[in-house]
Amino acid sequence: MSENRSTATTTAAAGGPGLPQERRLLTEVPGPRSRELAARRVGAVSGAVGSSMPVYTAAAGGGVLVDVDGNSFIDLGSGIAVTTVGNADPGVAAAVADQVAAFTHTCFMVTPYESYVRVAEQLNELTPGDHAKKTALFTSGAEAVENAVKIARAHTGRNAVVVFDHAYHGRTNLTMAMTAKNMPYKEGFGPFAPEVYRAPLSYPFRDGVDVEGNPIDGPAAAARAIATIEKQVGAHHVAAIVIEPIQGEGGFIVPAEGFLPALVEFARANGIVFIADEVQSGFARTGAMFASEHEGIVPDLVTTAKGIAAGLPLSAVTGRAEIMDAPVVGGLGGTYGGNPAACVAAIAALDAVRENDLVSRAQQIEKLLKGRLGALQDKDARIGDVRGRGAMIAVELVRAGTHEPDAALAGKVAKEAAQRGIIVLTCGTYGNVLRLLPPLSISDALLSEAIDVLEGVFAELSD
Repeated sequence: MSENRSTATTTAAAGGPGLPQERRLLTEVPGPRSRELAARRVGAVSGAVGSSMPVYTAAAGGGVLVDVDGNSFIDLGSGIAVTTVGNADPGVAAAVADQVAAFTHTCFMVTPYESYVRVAEQLNELTPGDHAKKTALFTSGAEAVENAVKIARAHTGRNAVVVFDHAYHGRTNLTMAMTAKNMPYKEGFGPFAPEVYRAPLSYPFRDGVDVEGNPIDGPAAAARAIATIEKQVGAHHVAAIVIEPIQGEGGFIVPAEGFLPALVEFARANGIVFIADEVQSGFARTGAMFASEHEGIVPDLVTTAKGIAAGLPLSAVTGRAEIMDAPVVGGLGGTYGGNPAACVAAIAALDAVRENDLVSRAQQIEKLLKGRLGALQDKDARIGDVRGRGAMIAVELVRAGTHEPDAALAGKVAKEAAQRGIIVLTCGTYGNVLRLLPPLSISDALLSEAIDVLEGVFAELSD
């Protein structure tokens, strides 16, 4: 295969081991070494574990990922919104190296350490609201969500949990019950935890009008959701309302303006704990430190993970001090929760967010991506919607001239993009959404080149 190399510049300071910031294809995709590893995987790894890309990683940094065959891909996935500050960020790598040389684990529940406390202090300061807050650290996003529900139940003495259409909250038993999409997340794994109820979301692209012909805007969508809660659950039974301010796996759905504030007001009036699941949308990803800030809402509890520690396993629940203190002593915790290496990684990652003004960088990425993708939408009727905030942008694909989801096209675009050196993921309840989650360390040159490639893919896949 002849070498396919882009002209983007090399940036040694962009993270990783000074990787050239370029798209480069030296072999077919996947290459021989990746195919060899795939064959070994068949005999060693559960077939129930899937992978979006057919290549195996050797290095990553800045805006690229390099596979074991030397192919360099433009990364529009960030490990599903995890490597927000860039893969192998030098500050994160140095902090982790120093920590693991000192000690790798003691368990905070046995002999605690300062880095856990420092992460909690920073989260208490950074999350929305100026009220007194406290934090507990865990390992995964699902674990954070599950513990937030535990905390809300302990605080309210109630059992019911309200979630929303298209939601994704995790793969544990409780969070599977809270997740809307059956395949592949829930198929064959029931029965699920009880006392979880689903309300309709605000989905501007698909909401249309009500029975009287009026547009379903944010307040109207909130009224519809609240009516469902009151009639099917009873507000006095609800311990928590849990919602992603911008949905992740559900399709990067941004609720219409006014939807979230109305839900917060309803929760406050009825003694319900309002939980913002910011696992995917937190830490500058959406052009604000937290997506809740876009409409000025102040959650009672915020769950975080993914971008919090630049790739090390860490998650958190942060919220009102009186709510966080509701469970009995020993009621929260976990052997690996707040692992010291992950904690120092989080401190370094938060430093990188501030020092590099990544909130502003996410806003710049949004402008570039929406401008390019909006222009493509104007030319291609299969692009039904371009939405999202910051570096969390979605392209919803439909049958031309309709709202009918086209999952087959989304899959073809993602597969062909991979063949051309672009990592792009799919999502959505209907499987018809392309999601763009570039690391905030990526250059404009790489972003523009990635969209050039996607434009070419759409052109070649035209009817």
